[in-house]
Amino acid sequence: MMKFGSNTPRIETERLILRRFEEDDCEALFRIMSDIAVNRFLPWFPHRSIEETREYLFGTIFADYQKEVAYRYALVMRSENKVAGYLSCLGIDEKERCGDIGYGLLREDWGKGLMTEAVGALIAQLKRDGFRYVTATHDVNNPASGRVMQKCGMRYVRTYPEFWQPKGIWTRFLLYRIDLQA
Repeated sequence: MMKFGSNTPRIETERLILRRFEEDDCEALFRIMSDIAVNRFLPWFPHRSIEETREYLFGTIFADYQKEVAYRYALVMRSENKVAGYLSCLGIDEKERCGDIGYGLLREDWGKGLMTEAVGALIAQLKRDGFRYVTATHDVNNPASGRVMQKCGMRYVRTYPEFWQPKGIWTRFLLYRIDLQA
């Protein structure tokens, strides 16, 4: 059997470079993590300070780069060389060879097909890396996120309730899945 997984290999698409976050990306990541609209349908509160984002970058993202298998990407626009979003595969189960995709994109770049391009490229990488399947979820009130999943070939599985922490609210999620190996 081939080795399962890798750790955030660089991926290039027509308009994007998906690469590891760097220390210099902190301000760009703060713009994404502090935007109320971007984080509206995510379980955490928007970041209130660059220090909070720096702690997240070093304590969570960079910590994942120390693991054998992890996928934590900065989405860099080729045309402007700017970090416009993030993309990850988390909750990785090495035995089942699966994980869950999540993402966020600057509001100014919504509606341009960038996230569909990035997610499609990540799914192709996960397939090359031996994943059997991946899932993704979106809040029922965020159908644009679901369209990204559908355009990338994911199929609807079910709707379920979840209690969000730290926001302390109930929400309903739609779960999507794509099988990567027969």
